[in-house]
Amino acid sequence: MNDVSFVGVECENSTAVSPDQEEPPGSSGLLPVLTPSEGIASQNSTATAVSVLDLLRSGAAPTARSKSAQSNSDQNTNTRIDAGHFSGSGSRVENPRTTLFRERFFPDTSDADWDDWRWQSRHRVKTLDQFERMLELSTEERDVLSDGGTLLPTAVTPYYMSLLDPDNPLQALRKTVVPTTREFVRTPGEADDPLGEDGHSPVPGLVHRYPDRVLLLPLDFCSTYCRYCTRSRVVGHGEIQPNVQRLEAIFHYLEETTQVRDVLISGGDPLALSDDKLDWILGRLRAIPHIEFVRIGTKMPAVLPQRITPELCNVLRKYHPLWMSLHFLHPDECTPESKIACARLADTGIPLGSQTVLLKGVNDEVEIMKQLVHKLLLMRVRPYYIYQCDPISGSSHFRTPVSKGLEIIQGLRGHTTGYAVPTYVIDAPGGGGKIPLQPDTVVGRDGDDLLLKNFEGKTFRYPDPI
Repeated sequence: MNDVSFVGVECENSTAVSPDQEEPPGSSGLLPVLTPSEGIASQNSTATAVSVLDLLRSGAAPTARSKSAQSNSDQNTNTRIDAGHFSGSGSRVENPRTTLFRERFFPDTSDADWDDWRWQSRHRVKTLDQFERMLELSTEERDVLSDGGTLLPTAVTPYYMSLLDPDNPLQALRKTVVPTTREFVRTPGEADDPLGEDGHSPVPGLVHRYPDRVLLLPLDFCSTYCRYCTRSRVVGHGEIQPNVQRLEAIFHYLEETTQVRDVLISGGDPLALSDDKLDWILGRLRAIPHIEFVRIGTKMPAVLPQRITPELCNVLRKYHPLWMSLHFLHPDECTPESKIACARLADTGIPLGSQTVLLKGVNDEVEIMKQLVHKLLLMRVRPYYIYQCDPISGSSHFRTPVSKGLEIIQGLRGHTTGYAVPTYVIDAPGGGGKIPLQPDTVVGRDGDDLLLKNFEGKTFRYPDPI
């Protein structure tokens, strides 16, 4: 298979926040499937008689179309969605907040276009002008969008933009995708590559840190860039291209390294690849006899659930056993659209786990995290990890004390079902790997008894003769 036939996305470059930048074409001889965006489809939206942005702010009743969507969404949020819907035979579901956003900024966009993940990727919000049309920007936001020069590019899908609060720069979701000048503040202990991934990379795009596991990076593209990204040094810069020559070098290394049994495909977001490209990568991995376990890490169900198509699921189901780690941060991401995306993946037979980064002012409260893990379970996603935020350059405004993470675990353990309690981990700087943390439960010993503390703080004895 040649490079041209299966590239599903365009690459970025490092100045994606520039107000006048176009989406660049693919590089290194790669022909992008997507065509350059002609701009946000809101040029004629000023003719709208009543600003739906004002409706969002005031909480006023939606229009007739919005009421229909509201009814549809409420019904699907609180009831099981039948299997017929997932095959395309059921009624369409849309978050009511998204409906209002579309009426304001994309009034001429059809449901078919809005539901097309390639359309969403082509129309990502990246420039100052686009952000100013959709948000009341703070000074910190406007300054960085005007000036550019951040380590990490800026891009947000229209769908995910619809979930942001237009007035409140401190809204949880907005803080995670809209850059601020705080990204320029570098504090002691921070580094561009805090986990030492580059030092464990025997082949470009492959990290081999654990004896039997590797991280495979097929591309550096994400549909939406998280401002706390561990790989902000590489993602979105067009340096990691999904070309055959580079990937074949990775597969050759894996064929020769027989102790590797587990491959995590991450990036960038591997589901930004075309179905054909992903099919080829999974097929090459499955052709290596000693590779038993293949995982995919993605945020698509949260930021671009339209990507989870029946066609994609048909590709994935060919390569079982296949596992998937989904990146969900906050209960506001658990929309009807995300629920459908997760249901499609689960119905394909893929076990789903969530990986959540603990972020200050986003999800660092027990009640918020409890809402998130409960909603994830209802979407058939098992809460797997809570990560302490990695000390990447410019991340101090996101990082909480470790004690906050322990407080959250203590507030979940015993206070909700065990399936809802993830493992709290620190990915140790310098390549030390994931180290689990938990509140102290072993108090000490008294003779042949082990003294244990339960979720209520009470002490109990367990016979454990030395």
